[in-house]
Amino acid sequence: MDKIAVLIPCYNESKTIEKVIKDFKAALPEAVIYVYDNNSTDGTADIAKHCGAVVRYEHIQGKGNVIRRMFREIDAECYIMTDGDDTYPAECAREMANKVLERNVDMVVGDRLSSTYFTENKRAFHNFGNSIVRKSINTLFKNDIKDVMTGYRAFSYNFVKTFPVLSCGFEIETEMTIHAVDKNMSVENLVIDYRDRPDGSESKLNTYSDGFKVIKTILRLYKNYKPGRFFSAIALILMLISAAFFIPVLIEYIETGIVPRIPTLIICGFVAVAAIQSYFSGLILSTICEKDRQDFENRLIQAENKFKELR
Repeated sequence: MDKIAVLIPCYNESKTIEKVIKDFKAALPEAVIYVYDNNSTDGTADIAKHCGAVVRYEHIQGKGNVIRRMFREIDAECYIMTDGDDTYPAECAREMANKVLERNVDMVVGDRLSSTYFTENKRAFHNFGNSIVRKSINTLFKNDIKDVMTGYRAFSYNFVKTFPVLSCGFEIETEMTIHAVDKNMSVENLVIDYRDRPDGSESKLNTYSDGFKVIKTILRLYKNYKPGRFFSAIALILMLISAAFFIPVLIEYIETGIVPRIPTLIICGFVAVAAIQSYFSGLILSTICEKDRQDFENRLIQAENKFKELR
């Protein structure tokens, strides 16, 4: 088992990967640096090998797929995840690692948004999207994560070995954040300086398509992790719609004694039944989620015992 493992998922980062590896070697001399190449065509893997990194491959495209393989294959007391584009400062890695190793923090979030991100990042829609995602998650899940989309994080062994990676692409960071919050794991923010990509290095993140995937991920995870609230909201909306169309029919019946709009009355009944079904679906799924949280605590105990064995 490694003391500290630096995880670098890469796709065509030949212009920056050498500097990233050297910076993290200087900041964490005892760490093992893993570069997972995701079908690069510009020689990224060869450069990483030349710099002394352990190079492995994930041939299924997508950052989430790379991280799934990393978490499955590597055992370490502390994991530092960063990007290969030289946008995150390696000098913060020591403090992040210490929070995991000495304070038993499960996830340290490298917070770009509280420092230089909005001035360094030249893509306005990225800035707007990061703010929207952060506010949405903190509102829906009642937390105070400062930077949801950051790719610079530190993890404990327990987090890595109990985190079910379901996302395939850049929405993986959102999934990590929501999982940690929902499972009441220890999370701390660390403000870091962010620097934009150097000239010639291009972002693989598509503002619109990947942004839409992130929004879908938030909604999907909110439904999965908070089904009671999710389906109760749907039930409330349906019941309000039913009431809005039923009240005029009721008033007309009270005034005239007849119901001339029978189809409207029938539809109102069906919508009301759908609202009731949605509400009780939320109750049932909430019970299942509660059982899952209990099972997760058992998985944490198993992971902790495995961790002690490996040490």
